[in-house]
Amino acid sequence: MEGRVSSVQSLGAVDGPGLRYVIFLQGCPLRCKYCHNPETWDPVGGEPRTAENLCRTVLRYRPYFGETGGVTVSGGEPLMQPEFTAELFRLLHEHGVHTALDTAGAGDLEKAEAVLKHTDLVLCDVKFAEEADYRAHCGGSLAHTLDFLRLTARLDIPVWVRHVVAPGLTDMPASLRAVRDLCAAFSNIEKIEWLPFKNICAEKYEALGIPFPMAGRPAYTQKHIDMLLQAL
Repeated sequence: MEGRVSSVQSLGAVDGPGLRYVIFLQGCPLRCKYCHNPETWDPVGGEPRTAENLCRTVLRYRPYFGETGGVTVSGGEPLMQPEFTAELFRLLHEHGVHTALDTAGAGDLEKAEAVLKHTDLVLCDVKFAEEADYRAHCGGSLAHTLDFLRLTARLDIPVWVRHVVAPGLTDMPASLRAVRDLCAAFSNIEKIEWLPFKNICAEKYEALGIPFPMAGRPAYTQKHIDMLLQAL
């Protein structure tokens, strides 16, 4: 089974529990204004890799991530390559490797269940809690994310919600409360990770010749995020 991989991070510490081997797949149907990885949008970009070859590569790093870490497949949107992701996770499970899926639920939901069959943890990116905002700033639909979350709840898969807090876009108290309230409706959501907007990706947009919608916006720090949350 072959897929298209944008890049890998051999030892990531922010994409799930423990140290993670993070795989960024190609292809994403969304165009989020604060997207950190525009190089992953093109579904035919990156390089071809087989699930078997990638699994063998991952296992070489097992002494480093051990039993407390594992593998996270991100993107892009990994549900744009559901067969490849499902096969990779199946192979990793054969070796007892913990798997995490970093997704917005924006891919092929009809095939998502096969991926979730071999998924230990979902990192779900809830970009906005209002449909109009989602369409205006991401070019997609919140309904897809909600349908995906309902699927994880039915399968009783633990979820960590991730939400980027971006200045002038998602940092309003009403927006933060709406995300918190949305998550409260799902018993399998274990926590919300409030991620500060970073503008270091501006160089990627410049290299690709793509205007960066968030150009000139200041980066947030975790301290700033904590202050916003305390005010809710």
